[in-house]
Amino acid sequence: MKKILVPTDFSDQAENALKVAAQIAHKHKCEIYLLHILEMPLHEIDPITSYSKMPEAVFFMKLAHQKFEKLKSQDYLDGLVVHETVEFQEIFKGIFHVCKKHNIDLIIMGSSGVSGLKEMLIGSNTEKVVRTSETPVLVVKNEHNPFNVKDFVFASDFKDESKSTYQEAVKFANIFGAKMQLLMVVTPAKFITTGEAEKRIKAFANSFDYSNYTLNIYNDISIEKGIMNFSKTINADLIGMSTHGRQGISHFFNGSISEDLVNHAKRPVITFKI
Repeated sequence: MKKILVPTDFSDQAENALKVAAQIAHKHKCEIYLLHILEMPLHEIDPITSYSKMPEAVFFMKLAHQKFEKLKSQDYLDGLVVHETVEFQEIFKGIFHVCKKHNIDLIIMGSSGVSGLKEMLIGSNTEKVVRTSETPVLVVKNEHNPFNVKDFVFASDFKDESKSTYQEAVKFANIFGAKMQLLMVVTPAKFITTGEAEKRIKAFANSFDYSNYTLNIYNDISIEKGIMNFSKTINADLIGMSTHGRQGISHFFNGSISEDLVNHAKRPVITFKI
């Protein structure tokens, strides 16, 4: 991992994400790309006038640069390579553009749930960034000093289509030095016996050359509650899940589950797209 993208609106929640990014960058010699989005009203733009020539755009660009300079002067960024960029696009488009342009390895976003970065992580933007990003997305709610990941819950239905995302999760488990807690949540609506669940998880795990994990089966009334309650039980440091656009992973992850986990889980959540 070499490049981390941190979208920011210069709020406390966004700075919590930046502090986590800084800790990871220090340990693994990564570069940080700070991104601020300016969503200018399209109906007010003359088609022959570029954003850079608009008085409003120039003003907000200068203001963003001033805030960037203040942010980059923080002690926790000392010794790191930090780039700043401003995009005049919708938030999710700006993030995707920067990821593609700079080959970003990880996006770290700050949120405090529904009262956090609403323009970034609520509603359609949640679906478009968290659920459809080709780049893994780590969402943090609080300040983590230090950011240590010992127990990493990877929740799945452990079918073949989840294997590619599990490989990505394993990479991050190795980066963080974490133990993987493989979790299948069994609900009344999608019942499966313990024996069947164990057999499926073992077959899934045995297809990889990775042994630092434990198998866990947890019963609850919903997938979301099961993930959060199990994670609380073991005091997990990180929750990982796969996303699969609007269709979800089979019956396991649909849009509401991935969005609800990002918004409601108190622990950091990392998502990987199939």
